[in-house]
Amino acid sequence: MAIRLGLGLPQHRQYDLAKDVTDVARTAEQIGYDSLWVYERALVPENPTQGLYGIPGLPWPDFYRGMAHPLVTLTLAAAVTERVRLGSGILVAPLHGPFQLAKALASLDAASGGRVIAGLGTGWSTDEFAAASVRPYEERGQVLDEVIDVCRAVWGPDPVSYDGRITKLDGAVVGPKPARPIPILVGAATKKALTRVVDRADGWIPVAMGVDAYATGWNQLQDIAAERGRSQPILRVPRVNAMYSAKAYDGDDRMPFQGNAEQIVTDLAAFAEVGMDEVLIDLQTTPRDARELKDVAAEVYEKARAAGL
Repeated sequence: MAIRLGLGLPQHRQYDLAKDVTDVARTAEQIGYDSLWVYERALVPENPTQGLYGIPGLPWPDFYRGMAHPLVTLTLAAAVTERVRLGSGILVAPLHGPFQLAKALASLDAASGGRVIAGLGTGWSTDEFAAASVRPYEERGQVLDEVIDVCRAVWGPDPVSYDGRITKLDGAVVGPKPARPIPILVGAATKKALTRVVDRADGWIPVAMGVDAYATGWNQLQDIAAERGRSQPILRVPRVNAMYSAKAYDGDDRMPFQGNAEQIVTDLAAFAEVGMDEVLIDLQTTPRDARELKDVAAEVYEKARAAGL
């Protein structure tokens, strides 16, 4: 059975939010992609308190400036598509009030006919937390746990009750309900975060990992699941951030998913050897505009299917 292929929607500054999201979404569905995805970057600090991903001295990339809101982007895509699923890969859960996020995702799922996938994570930017978080940075894991719990409660039958640190509901009617149970995927790399995947989520959405780290993480997840008695399968949807080039990258230091379509597909095949249910391919960084993004997306899709993926 072919691996499901997902495409990242255009959110970066070189794209026109008014027309490019819907254009790319329609085209991706026509090409054959199975899903469309967004991710979240709330701001770019002029004087950051930390480097990119919390790594000292690592600069924030310029393409983060002016990124479109993830749920607005998904809503635009939902309005012009019929088949593709609509995923967040990933939303920084602590930047959203748990109740409002649960209601927004439920509304989008109801409006799209049951196509939403909720990919959630804790985030890493202290600057984003200072601007938008509902709780301090140090409590980000606890907030993610509450977001997941509130989503499960709000998406379930009425009356909804929940007594948490942020959210308190005492027998409320909350609608609309999702068209079907929304799968929750969690980004994770550490043992603590992987345990959260096993205990609370439907699946795992590892971000920007090489194949060795991905294989190691999957082995850890299996071990934790066995230790904790989980029998339900864990969905695996890795997010790969591809740096496409029309010409092959011939350097010895080539990073995974850097190069032309053949090289990107070769790296996808290595992930497929480990095993995955779906893969999110974000190609939006290097194209100059939506037309180029659509061409690259079509080329990668065709070569992936020709390679048996």
